[in-house]
Amino acid sequence: MLNITYDHLRQLKLSGMANALQSQTEQPSTYEGLAFVERLNLLLEHECLDREHRKQQRLIRAAKFKLACTPQDIDYQHPRGLKKSQVAGLLQCDWIPKGQNLLLTGPCGSGKSHIACAIGHQACLKGYSVKYYRISRLLMDLNQAKADGTYQKVLKALAKIHWLILDDWGLEPLKVAHRNVLLEIMEDRYNLNSTAIISQLPTDTWHQTIGDNTLADAILDRLMHNAHRINLKGESMRKKQENLTHHEHLS
Repeated sequence: MLNITYDHLRQLKLSGMANALQSQTEQPSTYEGLAFVERLNLLLEHECLDREHRKQQRLIRAAKFKLACTPQDIDYQHPRGLKKSQVAGLLQCDWIPKGQNLLLTGPCGSGKSHIACAIGHQACLKGYSVKYYRISRLLMDLNQAKADGTYQKVLKALAKIHWLILDDWGLEPLKVAHRNVLLEIMEDRYNLNSTAIISQLPTDTWHQTIGDNTLADAILDRLMHNAHRINLKGESMRKKQENLTHHEHLS
């Protein structure tokens, strides 16, 4: 009878309940004193937790983060001007449903992408959809979408992502078509969903980087007026890691 019950639960995609029932069966002395409704509630609670965990893992996989890191991995000891209180506030993720943005700037190797991916991981755990892109790769994918006729579909999908992370802003000059695409993306997301921009360039140079005054005004207005800002400074963390590795080889 139990085997039939397990099969039915799994056919109904209630694997959390099936696992919880197996646990109850293997520990009869723990659960035999509980009423039927109490045991049923335990099974249902386990199913809800299992579904929530699976959803979180799906969101993390779909985000395609550059780095697999969590908030616990963020280094606050390295002197780069990172404020723990500010990051703690961002990790609450209550700014994401408000459509507020995050601008992360600093020199190469200062840990910008690491911080963004860690916050993104936390956002996934809270049930928000996140997607990480290097700007060059995003523009390449959108060019391909134009060629195969799926451009509008891809734009709609991008607009629905709760937090879109765009890395390497300003590394390559923007073509006219690229500026228009970025404006479409920012317009679709404005005050609805959040965007993160990661760049080695300070924000006061972004206008010039975009290369067209009118489009730059339109894009940056939608990005900056409601944005949280993290401006990192100091020596590259990669250099620090290389030094530690070299020291370990010597010891």
